Amino acid sequence: MTVTNDANGVDGGDRADGGGRADAGDRPDAGGARCRIDVGADGTYSWRVVAQNGRVVAVSARPFQEYGNCRRSFEALCRGRAQLAGAVQHTPGGNGWMWLLRDAEGGVVAVSARPYERHSTCRAAGQRFRALLTEMVEVTGSCP
Repeated sequence: MTVTNDANGVDGGDRADGGGRADAGDRPDAGGARCRIDVGADGTYSWRVVAQNGRVVAVSARPFQEYGNCRRSFEALCRGRAQLAGAVQHTPGGNGWMWLLRDAEGGVVAVSARPYERHSTCRAAGQRFRALLTEMVEVTGSCP
C-alpha cells in the first residue's frame, strides 16, 4: 500500500492501487494536473504528476530519502523547466519508447510514466509535459 500526499503534504488517502483521493479540495490546478508525493514500501519518497483524467503522465527519475527533498526536486523542475534537455529513447526492455528530461548536469530528473509504441507519440507526450510544467509554476498545491 502507498500513502500519497500532494505537494503541500496533504494526505491523499491510502489505496491499495497507489492512487490518492480524487477530491483533492478546492485548490486551483493547471488544467486539473496535480503533483503527488508517494511514500514507497522502503520509506523513500517520489513525485508523480497526475493529469485531470487521472492518468499519471510523469514520475521522478529517482527516489528521495526525505519528503522535503522530493518536494524541492519537483519545485526545481518547475522553476528550471526552460533549461531542461529532453530526449526520447527505447525503454530498458526495448519494447517501446520513453521520454526523459535531464538537468544542466546531465542527470535524469523526470521520465514518462509509461512506454509509448511510437517515437512521435512519445516525443509529443514529452512536449506536452514540458508545457504542463509551465502551467504548474503558478499553481498553488501542484507546484509552488
